[in-house]
Amino acid sequence: MASLNVGNLGEYLREQRRNAQLSLRQLADAAGVSNPYLSQIERGLRKPSAEVLQQVAKALRISAETLYVRAGILDAERPRDEVETRGVILADPTLNERQKQVLLQIYESFRKENGFEIAGVLDVDAGVEGDLGGGAGPREPTAG
Repeated sequence: MASLNVGNLGEYLREQRRNAQLSLRQLADAAGVSNPYLSQIERGLRKPSAEVLQQVAKALRISAETLYVRAGILDAERPRDEVETRGVILADPTLNERQKQVLLQIYESFRKENGFEIAGVLDVDAGVEGDLGGGAGPREPTAG
């Protein structure tokens, strides 16, 4: 189950920024966010959107999916292909948050229909999970 962990995210971002030898201001400029906003994220005071995380990841040249997992947007227990697909949907700047949620719900329902039960879907707007099925993993198809 994914949970919001912005403190851990902030510490991780600060560590990655220092490893990249960037000042807070340099990273904020490269990511296209304000210096105070990035500072608040690093201190665990703000919850960034998937789009902001994608911009920061790109500026740091690290995986956006890693930041999504650290922020509690994606579940680390999910298979890599599923995490990547969900990450791409969440990072798409042309979709609003509601559209992303609908698309993720459709994706989850197709996976379930094709034999993969899904533990839950994260509601990005509310920061809570909605249960869409049972445990994760393949399911034996039934003879029809």
